[in-house]
Amino acid sequence: MNVTSKAVGGRMTSELVARVPVVFVLDNMRLGGTELNAVRTAALLDRSRFDLRVACMSGEGPLSERYRAMGIPVETFPLESLYGTSMLTNGYRFARYLREQQIQIVHAHDMYSNIFMTPWTQLARTRVVIASRRWWFSLPSKKLQYGNLAAFRLADVVLANSPQVARSVTEAEGIPAARIRVISNFVDDRAFERLSDERRREIRQAWGIPAGRVVIGCVARLVSVKDHGTLVRAFGRVSAAVPNVHLVLVGDGDCRQSLEALATELRVSDSVTFAGELRSGENHHRAFDISVLCSLSEGFPNSLVEAMAAEVPIVATEVGGNVDAVTHGLNGLLVPSQRPVELADALLTLVKDDDERVSMGRAGRIRASERYRAAEAVASLEHMYEQLLAERRA
Repeated sequence: MNVTSKAVGGRMTSELVARVPVVFVLDNMRLGGTELNAVRTAALLDRSRFDLRVACMSGEGPLSERYRAMGIPVETFPLESLYGTSMLTNGYRFARYLREQQIQIVHAHDMYSNIFMTPWTQLARTRVVIASRRWWFSLPSKKLQYGNLAAFRLADVVLANSPQVARSVTEAEGIPAARIRVISNFVDDRAFERLSDERRREIRQAWGIPAGRVVIGCVARLVSVKDHGTLVRAFGRVSAAVPNVHLVLVGDGDCRQSLEALATELRVSDSVTFAGELRSGENHHRAFDISVLCSLSEGFPNSLVEAMAAEVPIVATEVGGNVDAVTHGLNGLLVPSQRPVELADALLTLVKDDDERVSMGRAGRIRASERYRAAEAVASLEHMYEQLLAERRA
């Protein structure tokens, strides 16, 4: 409960207003873009108006304690399969949880949580149900495609994280535009803080980068959809043309071993740092001169917004929400996916032109400050919650 004041007959009176119980439903607690966006949102959501808790479909992970440290309860509903007995067992548990906690808003954040939560919110008669679309057109299987289509049709609203992603919901799933809302990913104010020259040197030295190198960096999980192989091949061409360059890959995943082998094959391993998964919460792009994202498919990546906040120019593939973040020639360069020659040419353009890097970096920082600040994004989400509740009560 919280206390609000209002004028009655020329005097102020106080009344108790119940906080709205909200649950975020998450696939997992790993350090992925969706999961980080959710925990950052949780940290900023107005707790005087919304009583937040989290339901997770897997066990514990790196983000579990971040929620608990904020006083946000985490309940797990571990599924072995979306289509087996664990779905029924945990689904009934989830429906009971929604009723017992008197949840008014269920907000699923990703493809598996969309499928899991929607049938049980119907059983629990939850007032507001929000599914999320945080990817472009690609999904790993037909089952996930059909499952998410059903979830979108059952939900009150589908929340997309970029205009391109929103369009894909209408084009691919046929969901009316009136039932789709767009709230982009964001970065908190810390992402805009500048590094001192000394701190920048310390980070680069820790990564094994010799002084005087132009640093090309990528922050993304080392998984096939991110297509780091194309980046390493492009870097091989860049390194052959301009020796004073270094590549840093921040992230980990099942492609790491093959990427290390590729760097060795191309004879660039001495100029490539595999930094691994870094959990400091810092904006790692601040230590780069150029940020790259060469994914095959994207929703709206946090990585690009972080690069803009760090005042670093971007080279990205022309897929999904990347084109919402990057305007070609203004704050970065866009290239076709799986084209190492074109990617190398774009990188060389920025490696060789200090002024262009500075200009694009400044433009990106301005764009991030105007469009992707945390306060504005969370305020939009809170407004959507209240608007949907008001519509259901009418």
